[in-house]
Amino acid sequence: MSDKDIQRVGVSARYSELAVFNGVVYLGGMVPERGDTDIRGQTEDVLQQVEHWLVQAGSDKSRILQAQIFLTDIGEIGVMNEVWDAWVVPGTAPPRATVQAALANPTYRIEIVVTAAQKPAA
Repeated sequence: MSDKDIQRVGVSARYSELAVFNGVVYLGGMVPERGDTDIRGQTEDVLQQVEHWLVQAGSDKSRILQAQIFLTDIGEIGVMNEVWDAWVVPGTAPPRATVQAALANPTYRIEIVVTAAQKPAA
């Protein structure tokens, strides 16, 4: 195997937005583009980004294999869950972990990491 087996998208010196290997999509931690909103707005923002990058990688939110959610205040899990539950495709809710954590930017209230399967080739 070589690096040619791995597709990387949105590559910078420090990280890539996503990588694909053997039909599995690995998203980097998605954080809000705007830090000046509440947990509802930040969750909606991050889930839109997740959806965007999954489509770029030939996948979609119904093919998520696992999600890891980091909240700066676990007390906000109820509101975050309302947004999540409305976003997830019924019957495809992935295995998920949600923990409280300090995030890199103090304005971030949420960060989400997702692993998903690509869609089968037509």
